[in-house]
Amino acid sequence: MPRAINRRLFLGRTAGVGVGALFARAVGLEARSNPGGIGRVPILVTSHSNQTGQRAAEQAWELLSAGGSALDAVELAANVIEVDPEDTSVGYGGLPNENGVVQLDASVMDGATYNAGAVASLEGIKNPSSVARLVMERTDHVLMVGPGALALAKSFGFEEEDLMTERSRARWLEWRENRSESDDWGPPDHLRDRAEARIGGEPAFHYGTVNVLAVDASGDVAGITTTSGLSWKIDGRVGDSPIIGAGLYVDNDVGAAGATGRGEDVIKSCASYFMVERMRAGRTPQQACEDALEMIRRRYERLNLDFMPGEKFVALNRDGDYGCAWSYESRGLPQMTARDSGGLTVYEGVQFGA
Repeated sequence: MPRAINRRLFLGRTAGVGVGALFARAVGLEARSNPGGIGRVPILVTSHSNQTGQRAAEQAWELLSAGGSALDAVELAANVIEVDPEDTSVGYGGLPNENGVVQLDASVMDGATYNAGAVASLEGIKNPSSVARLVMERTDHVLMVGPGALALAKSFGFEEEDLMTERSRARWLEWRENRSESDDWGPPDHLRDRAEARIGGEPAFHYGTVNVLAVDASGDVAGITTTSGLSWKIDGRVGDSPIIGAGLYVDNDVGAAGATGRGEDVIKSCASYFMVERMRAGRTPQQACEDALEMIRRRYERLNLDFMPGEKFVALNRDGDYGCAWSYESRGLPQMTARDSGGLTVYEGVQFGA
């Protein structure tokens, strides 16, 4: 069963956040009162809190607790989620683009080597995070896309498969039959006036993504972000997930951060890099997530726009502390899964602006 936060450990670990709070006020960001979740190293966290996310964390923990590397652990956890046909946000069963083609994006970063790899618009491969690792370890590149990424995967023995399931195909057919001005053609979200479109009681558009972050027993940090991207997206659209510094960033001296949600704003704000830098300045992971949302909000405020994109951020520092926050108005508190020697924790973060 998921465990409760250890309050005694919580108090001891948060006594030194005052300098970071002062820095936050100096740069115009509100100092927050919720320091977030407290864990122990080694630790693995994922932005998914459902049964698949918890199962992925438990399987990866077996590797971590036996002395395995953070890099191997995050790949294992990501793979578990990517092959789940019921998860429409990543890998197999992910929702397709407007042409009915599933195009996957993923990135991986290894703090121990300061190395990174990513793939974008990858078709036909269930585990894009593993192909991203190939890019990182078997090439001198960081990002490979489309047919080139597919050719690389196949050259290393990955099987090309149909990634659509009956569920994802039905969702796409329903969207296509109801297609209207609620597609992705036209001005960006913050410059258009449209209510949230819904199909069959569900949002017409789906932003889901998975982040997995870990610190191993040696103190090395690694992370993966993997996604099928914005559902019904324009063919070839690439979001933040494969962009190092946007959808994922890892620094072995500090920790790691990842993003899900509307990728366009995450790209423009370099949100994951920003969160890691906030932690470097003394902020807790929880505070860093909230700082990133506040930074985005203020950029639109300067344009006199009452607009906030839907985002979810997660962060983990090298001490094992973690946090998450999102800007969705009607979904309650965001959750994430953490696994360390104390057991499994489903942690509730902060609903930004609530």
